Amino acid sequence: MLKGKVVIVGIGNTLRGDDGFGPALIEKLKGNIEAVCIDAGSAPENHIGRIVKEKPQTILIVDVVHLGLMPGECEILEKADILSCGFSTHDISPNMFIEYLEKETHACIYMLGVQPQSLSFGDRMSDAVKNRLNEISGLITEAKSA
Repeated sequence: MLKGKVVIVGIGNTLRGDDGFGPALIEKLKGNIEAVCIDAGSAPENHIGRIVKEKPQTILIVDVVHLGLMPGECEILEKADILSCGFSTHDISPNMFIEYLEKETHACIYMLGVQPQSLSFGDRMSDAVKNRLNEISGLITEAKSA
């Protein structure tokens, strides 16, 4: 899935418990893999220009998403799935974000969605999500090194 030039976009607010998953993954990956890693925080729309400028073949969006799974479980979502579940706590319409990136880059766009346990302000990342963070970081590093 991580073919060609890859841009990985971590979305989330580090002050809201498990919502910090996206930025935390970017922090672990940055400088360790051959991919452009962007911490978009809670305003991914502010990074659209940079993403487009990179001319990626693949875009991987990383965010916590209510998937109806156990905390820390994850799924790779494609466009239709992303549009049906949306981003967890962010203002931008996932439809507008995905459609614009698709139109401007012609990239394959995926989302790595992780089920949160808590999104409460001031909470720390749950153990379930923290464990998934370490696992996914290793898997992506290994995949981009192969």
